[in-house]
Amino acid sequence: MTEPHLSAIADAYPYPYWYDDVDEPDSNPTLVRTDSCDLCVVGGGYAGLWAALIAKERDPERDVVLIDAREVGSGASGRNGGFMESSLTHGIANGQERFPDELAVLEQLGLENLEAIESAIRRYKIDCDYERTGVIDVATSQHVPSYVDELRQDMGLLRRLGQRVELLNQAEVRAHVNSPTYVGGLWRKDRAALVDPARLVWGLKAAAEELGVRIYEDTKATGIERDGIGVLVTTPLGRVRAAKVALATNAYKPLLRRIGHYIAPVYDYCMVTEPLSPAQMADIGWTQRQGLTDISNQFHYYRLTEDNRILWGGYDTIYYFRGKVHQELENRPETWAKLSQHFFQTFPQLEGLNFSHVWGGAIDTCSRFCVFWDTALGGRVAYALGYTGLGVAATRFGAEVTLDLLDGRKTAATQLEFVKSKPVPYPPEPFRFVGIQATRWSMDAEDRTGKRNLWLRTLDRLGLGFES
Repeated sequence: MTEPHLSAIADAYPYPYWYDDVDEPDSNPTLVRTDSCDLCVVGGGYAGLWAALIAKERDPERDVVLIDAREVGSGASGRNGGFMESSLTHGIANGQERFPDELAVLEQLGLENLEAIESAIRRYKIDCDYERTGVIDVATSQHVPSYVDELRQDMGLLRRLGQRVELLNQAEVRAHVNSPTYVGGLWRKDRAALVDPARLVWGLKAAAEELGVRIYEDTKATGIERDGIGVLVTTPLGRVRAAKVALATNAYKPLLRRIGHYIAPVYDYCMVTEPLSPAQMADIGWTQRQGLTDISNQFHYYRLTEDNRILWGGYDTIYYFRGKVHQELENRPETWAKLSQHFFQTFPQLEGLNFSHVWGGAIDTCSRFCVFWDTALGGRVAYALGYTGLGVAATRFGAEVTLDLLDGRKTAATQLEFVKSKPVPYPPEPFRFVGIQATRWSMDAEDRTGKRNLWLRTLDRLGLGFES
């Protein structure tokens, strides 16, 4: 007899739920000639689209070309969970650990960035199911006691920074969302929103084109080099001559070899249920539609969609040897089986509910777990990378600073150590693979025991400890 959590995924469609939409735009043509521009943006995810859009907003006369190896938004930007966090540092704990002297400024810049995104969604009339409901960080009965203490520490830090947060006891958190596993939570009210990620991508694409950005799809950048006083970007069938270039390739193989030392592509997986019935919705509550995340090292994230499905993802984060990124890796049945089992442990009252879609995708991570910047080719090229899964909002800030660096603008952001510094590079293979696997095993052990082993303590001393 098939186990219920396996039956629930038996007929799931291995395709991102967000793409299963009649409003998906037509593809743009491939670049098949030599084009020239003031700014070439390489990469058509959030980071690239925001860079192109902001560049035109700042200077409508600037000639901007954007190229993408596939279709705009086909990578992480169109297939994530749709959590739009204001944090630029991958959470308050990671920010406090790495940039304590700048944390207040970074949190304010993050809020201003989220407000700017909300303003752009209104200004360009982007239909992306935007909901500023906040996020509840949830502690469960499976978590060690120290994780509950972390909720209280985060609450104190956030309140000192003037943020609206509410610590929820067991009864209170279950009144918001009814799971027998919950023992407490921290509701961060103002600094997070939910969005349909693919519709946001498509809306940004339309807005950029409306401002005059030329977008080429199925146009992979294969090389980059100096070209007199500018830069030449080569593609399989064409070339782009640009005065300046913004790289927004994230998890994909970088054009500049140096970037590969700092990022590691990891695969994240998620799934979406069938729409819940009114009775099922009544069983779980969730009337205020907040996003939810566990507080463990290996955490789940979950939320309601516009039509009351539950998106459920996270926990397994997989690095493949030599940083392999390939479409076949988006399919991982053993992870979907694990996630399904965890789902019904969290919501046993929903037994019998099936999953309609399952998928995966690569995200770019770095050793500080948040975005970093640099320039190349004499300042003609700039890039921002390393968002580590919290890039839905942070990519706009990353794009804005990238343009500041290209244009030589001194701003409050560019003067920060956060922007000036870079993460510790990863070691070469096979040490990179071994180190990442040892870290995953050790974090799982900490989740079970509450104790950081020698490996994690060593990473802490090196400034490489993971705090999210």
